[in-house]
Amino acid sequence: MLSQLHVENLLLIERASLDLQPGLNVLTGETGAGKTVLAHALDLLLGGRARSGIVRPGAAEAYVEGVFDLPDPLRESLVAADQIAPDADELVLARRVREDGRTRASLNGRSCSVADLRDVAAGMIAFYGQHEHRKLTLASAQLELLDAACGPAHAELRVRYAAVHEQVRALEASLDELRERAGARDREIDLLEFELAEIRELDPSEAEEAELRATRDRLRHVETLRSGAWGAAEALTPEEGMGVTGLLAVAGSGLELAAGVDENLDALTVRWNALAIEAQDLATELRGYAEGLESSPQALDAVEERLTALDRLMRKHGGSIAAVLAHADVCQTRRDELAGAEVALEEAHARLATATAERAKLAAKLTAARRKQAPQLAAAVRERLARLAMEAAVFEIDVQPREPAAPTATGADTVEFLIASNPGVPAGPLRDIASGGELSRVMLALMGVANDGSSATLVFDEVDAGIGGQTARAVGEQLRDLAAGRQVVCITHLPQIASLAARHFSIEKDTSTSPARTTVRTLGTKDLVPELVRMLGAESDDVAARRHAKELLKAA
Repeated sequence: MLSQLHVENLLLIERASLDLQPGLNVLTGETGAGKTVLAHALDLLLGGRARSGIVRPGAAEAYVEGVFDLPDPLRESLVAADQIAPDADELVLARRVREDGRTRASLNGRSCSVADLRDVAAGMIAFYGQHEHRKLTLASAQLELLDAACGPAHAELRVRYAAVHEQVRALEASLDELRERAGARDREIDLLEFELAEIRELDPSEAEEAELRATRDRLRHVETLRSGAWGAAEALTPEEGMGVTGLLAVAGSGLELAAGVDENLDALTVRWNALAIEAQDLATELRGYAEGLESSPQALDAVEERLTALDRLMRKHGGSIAAVLAHADVCQTRRDELAGAEVALEEAHARLATATAERAKLAAKLTAARRKQAPQLAAAVRERLARLAMEAAVFEIDVQPREPAAPTATGADTVEFLIASNPGVPAGPLRDIASGGELSRVMLALMGVANDGSSATLVFDEVDAGIGGQTARAVGEQLRDLAAGRQVVCITHLPQIASLAARHFSIEKDTSTSPARTTVRTLGTKDLVPELVRMLGAESDDVAARRHAKELLKAA
């Protein structure tokens, strides 16, 4: 409950303090006296936008302060967030506004952000002005009102649905990204597979490369190699005449004659004989080598072709066979990774399908609950409207699938409030048919139905627009009913509503000063009749008006 409201230097108000009570509190005054200034003060406490030009001329800043009773659950959460002291027994919300529109906010004297102020105040005050009445015509607001009437289990279902809906959106975004990357991935896979196939087809090895180069050199120089080997063999063992082996044999014969005389010569003789044998073997092998050499242009071409292919591969992938083989390993690893990405795409499809199915199941439950609750809420609203001088009104709630069918964060439904104010007229959308006064009464009827015992203070501005007479009285009684067990603050110009107040504040403007000054006065019992007479548009000495005012108070 809002126990005190203090305002300084806000537009016409230099200083004003209001001590509010539980139940219905009303603020009245002449048009232009400054009633809406107090509404703006409350909006500032709610974290509303502070525009430049709202500071009273001559003042450095405007100041608004609201003192609230502090319920235990809120105290515990604010203490846990270190926003108030543990021993705090009340909540003081404050806002300072400088001439340039910049502001400072505080909770119990501790600086806080405007967002923090807004979050805390949202649970303490609910403000309903002309803008809020018009919001009632929005499909989104109508859906929220229907959902609120569906109860706490439905609220939990909506939370679950919203979480799954967000999961679906995240999975859709992830899948879109994977799809965008799929084209590039496929192109990369094609390139990798081409390079791997090229390498595997050649199947290179470092040993083969060395052998091929040696073979190529041999085939390129067959005649030179044959001539050299044959000439060396002829020098050792010529076909005619005595070669090296013959000379070695002759000399060896002489050494044999001296055998056994000197050990040193015997050792040298052994070496000489081994040399003669090696020369003979070498001559044989040289002839075999020369005879085995074949000049083959076809074989040379095949070797050259193979080496050319290997050289081309090495130029592409690092300059050596080792680099080519390393590149093949890299390509295979990357190919495996990309294949894993393809699996990830398939898994993402599966996860999205599962989440989408779960969302559809939860959306169907939301739809069923809404369609079950809609006629019950409509009947309760019709009963309330009858008490608000709309006895003949038809009020219906239509729940339809969304068009297009794509679900939103609130489900797969659209909700439309339909009304017909006069008998015989088909019900149509509230946004197209209802007048301002009818919107106000529909809002009150809905609030009366949805009243769940919340301790939040309800503030109404212009709830009485476009009504009068018995309708005004009915609206006042509805406001008083809403105020049972809670606090309601109503800015009104109707005596039928003001007469029902538990506390009445009069907003008065003094134009004898410059700038003009607005003051707020708490009316005592003796002040009520004169104020109601003024609101009836009569002079203070009008006997009939005074009698009417007294009758209004007595009927309250």
